[in-house]
Amino acid sequence: MTYRKVTIRPYRPQDESRLFALARDSFGERPAWSAEGTLATLETDTVFVAELEDEPAGYVAVEQEGDVVRIEQLLVSPLHEHQGVGHQLLDYAEGYAIAAGARRLQVVVEEDNVKARDFYRRRGFVAAARGLLELTLPQR
Repeated sequence: MTYRKVTIRPYRPQDESRLFALARDSFGERPAWSAEGTLATLETDTVFVAELEDEPAGYVAVEQEGDVVRIEQLLVSPLHEHQGVGHQLLDYAEGYAIAAGARRLQVVVEEDNVKARDFYRRRGFVAAARGLLELTLPQR
């Protein structure tokens, strides 16, 4: 399948309000969503923003602990779903993890988020713990 190429760049402080609104509009109805948690993630994690035509199409927020990089949030705008944005953000996060020397890439996924769990499983992730999927990374 051919997807539109997105530009992925590091987060800038001026992105916060737009990305927060994107997260709220996408996940605000989910029981586990938290405004405070989303803001904390945007302010403390390493965040990369996907853009299509200079508009935010999504983002991925990661943090590293030792030899593990964990995706805390990967979000695609509903307006940009099925355009490959999620795949490209995941590829970027995987490349970032490999470059950082991580052995594993993990992602936090709610148990009832079947769509997300299926997305990651198709990419080779396996269950590591409740709400956590994991991919073993190639070593340099």
